[in-house]
Amino acid sequence: MPLLGCIADDFTGATDLANNLVRGGMRVMLTMGVPPMRLTVDVDAVVVSLKSRTVPVTDAVRDTLNAADWLRSQGARQVYFKYCSTFDSTPDGNIGQVTEALMDALGTDFTIATPAFPDNQRTVFKGHLFVGDVLLHESSMRDHPLTPMTDPNLVRVLQAQCSRKVGLIDYRVVAEGEGAIRARIAQLRAEGVGIAIVDAISNADLARMAPAFHDIPLVTAGSGLASGLTANFGISPSEKASRLPSAGGFQAVVSGSCSLATQRQTLAFAKTGRPAVGVDPLRIAAGEDVVGDVLAWAEPLLKDGPVLVYSTAEAGAVKAVQAKLGVEQGGTLIEHAMAAIARGLVERGVRQLVVAGGETSGACVQELGIMQMQIGTQIDPGVPWCHAYCEGAPDGMHIALKSGNFGGEEFFTKAFALVDA
Repeated sequence: MPLLGCIADDFTGATDLANNLVRGGMRVMLTMGVPPMRLTVDVDAVVVSLKSRTVPVTDAVRDTLNAADWLRSQGARQVYFKYCSTFDSTPDGNIGQVTEALMDALGTDFTIATPAFPDNQRTVFKGHLFVGDVLLHESSMRDHPLTPMTDPNLVRVLQAQCSRKVGLIDYRVVAEGEGAIRARIAQLRAEGVGIAIVDAISNADLARMAPAFHDIPLVTAGSGLASGLTANFGISPSEKASRLPSAGGFQAVVSGSCSLATQRQTLAFAKTGRPAVGVDPLRIAAGEDVVGDVLAWAEPLLKDGPVLVYSTAEAGAVKAVQAKLGVEQGGTLIEHAMAAIARGLVERGVRQLVVAGGETSGACVQELGIMQMQIGTQIDPGVPWCHAYCEGAPDGMHIALKSGNFGGEEFFTKAFALVDA
């Protein structure tokens, strides 16, 4: 029976969370959606990956509750709802509504929320989320095409989505450790608070708070909290947890993210002189065979090293496309095209594939028919190599699903150097 049952609201977030659990020593299975059968392997944690971050609230709640029911049926002692470290959400949800639905299902009157991930410069101070040295609304997240974040006050953001009262466990309480945090939780519950944002400005803060959450049926967080929780189950870090089969085959990157971090990574890859080609959504909308053109371009190049296929663009270009095609149609066209390209690359022998962007990753994983993944070595904080089997790669393949905002500038080349690390 798994000790910890996790639900992630997108595919990159799922691998991010699984990565931190593996670093904490847990043996982890990651599934794409809710499996149709019971567990047949011995693991410490299961991460169910959903595509629920930007779907209608009713769909997100339904899918999340289905995942929670399945995890509890497998014996999970605690449920972990994972969202993005930038608290990606629309004004209407989905974080608050999903959290409250899980609280109702699990019969708990209190939970916590902390997206902090200091290793990726996401910190929470006095309830406000910082990205690096700037507040959330001053970061590139203000221009996100699907979930623009314009308010850094997480208590206020979450309260707008919840019927329960939202409170705060601030940095001074966290600094005092488990006893002080438990006392603050008791105080908040007495005041009728159902959900508490928790400050964290360092990994030490996350380690201090984790023991205080040992007996809470539900925790909600980014992936940063995960490594601290493993000790609650008597598990310590071990290299054995991240071992994968040896890598082989061709190498490729498929990038659909338009974040500033991915823009820099795309530029850095192009500067190496390696082949890179852009995908134009207007050509796709016009009915041109963009997928076929890209695959014909890539096929003779693969034998010489990694290639990059990208739809990455700066905010102004994205908004111009959205104005012509609409936000939803433009995003859907790109997702489907990039997924078809990923499938075509795997059919042509790619066995080391990096995918950038949460929505793109979800579309690619579904197109490839990947159902489960084994989590391996971390490339950069929050992004591990994984190993999976699928129809196009019955011999197995390595895949890395990168959140748009994660990774250093050299990530696309660094990843392939670390695939067998």
